[in-house]
Amino acid sequence: MPHPLFWLGSADTHDPPSERVGLPSGQAGLPTGQAGLPSVTALAFLGDAVHGLYVRGLLLQRGMVRSGQLHEGALGYVRADAQARAWQRLQPFLTESEQDLGRRAFNSHHLNKPRHVPGAEYRAATAFEALLGMLYWTGDMDRLTYLLELAVQDEAGGQCEPEGI
Repeated sequence: MPHPLFWLGSADTHDPPSERVGLPSGQAGLPTGQAGLPSVTALAFLGDAVHGLYVRGLLLQRGMVRSGQLHEGALGYVRADAQARAWQRLQPFLTESEQDLGRRAFNSHHLNKPRHVPGAEYRAATAFEALLGMLYWTGDMDRLTYLLELAVQDEAGGQCEPEGI
């Protein structure tokens, strides 16, 4: 059975997205942050897509096939409250630079928070998404997969224990 991120390849076999699309680091018409990365809001946009696709692949692997079942199952992982919990759970596993990126995303003033989601929860979900987006953008698929597996494992009721970074 293929891994939920099989379509992404691995850092060993593919260039990061920033290089695949022919963009020099820090150039693409996107506002850049530290180290030539796109803005944290752009990274969160990308990370939301990566997370959603990962979750959908995982649900299919678990045998869900009906559209209503898939939709409800995915919501349990991709809603802001679930992503905020994932961000909090991953804190012991994150490097200093990953935590810094998350703080920048959390504190971003360019967020359009939905009315039904508390502000702090939405900001934590944005930090989670920005982290995933940064790992995907830089091509660090091993790290991306590791953190996604931890987040999903715990959301599904498993236990996470830090195993080095």
